[in-house]
Amino acid sequence: MILLAGIGSESPIVLLAEALDDLGCEHRLLHQRRSADCEMELTIDAGGVGGWLRLEDEMLDLAEVTAVYPRLMDDRLLPELRDEPPDSPARRHTRGLHDVFYRWMEVTPARVINRSDPQGSNGAKPYQAQLIAAYGLRVPETLITNDPADVLAFRRDHGEIIYKSMSGVRSIVKRFDEDDLARLDDIRWCPVQFQALIPGDDMRVHVVGRDVHATRIVSDATDYRYARQSGGSAELCAAEIDDDLAERCIALTAGLGLELAGVDLRISPDGVATCFEVNPSPSYSYYQAHTGQPIAASLARLLASGAP
Repeated sequence: MILLAGIGSESPIVLLAEALDDLGCEHRLLHQRRSADCEMELTIDAGGVGGWLRLEDEMLDLAEVTAVYPRLMDDRLLPELRDEPPDSPARRHTRGLHDVFYRWMEVTPARVINRSDPQGSNGAKPYQAQLIAAYGLRVPETLITNDPADVLAFRRDHGEIIYKSMSGVRSIVKRFDEDDLARLDDIRWCPVQFQALIPGDDMRVHVVGRDVHATRIVSDATDYRYARQSGGSAELCAAEIDDDLAERCIALTAGLGLELAGVDLRISPDGVATCFEVNPSPSYSYYQAHTGQPIAASLARLLASGAP
């Protein structure tokens, strides 16, 4: 039995469910938006980890679950709770359900792709960059500061620079321009991460166990994810990377304690790869839709293989 958890209409969940159906694998969904109709009990004793999960009208023995794919949104932001006061019974029930579910995922012997704890490095990009470098991948020259003079010196040393979030909260990567220069003094109130601009094409490498799916992105935008909003373009196509780079991406993913990851690279005109970050819960469906790469099928096979 394979358990999916998240929003049932979200494309990574939909594509994975279809791939599991193609394999003939039995699976169930813990649908976050139906949390009010779900309950869970976790037991840990000398016999091991057990308990049950009620999914609306079905009772699921947790001991029968062999693999889990969690893609959970912040339960506090569920639309069904929008009008609920902070300490309402509905919010307490939903928070309690998610709390038990997260605790179970950390201790169950089932394969979990991915557990919560290993995903933590993505919440501090400077820390994750040190881990990336330890696996032999180049990382961009970086400055984190609240001193405008440091930024100007960094710009003189590296020419064009960009700035972006240091945390796991998504932000738009932007080039540092004259408008930013005019408001640079604002960083005195909040340290900002600046990096040297790396020329070349973006490459998203999805690692699923030992399967590697590389996608080249050619874009005229600094952040291809927002190319359309800025009036630019982004073209995605399936790509090949050399065996050495593929093995480094696999080793990095495993070294972070992950079995699924989206490794963000930029390949310079002379072929050198620079790694920006590792996404531990990638929205792989965007890349599969544009390239036809069977990422969901790789994930389904890995889940179907049972406990690691």
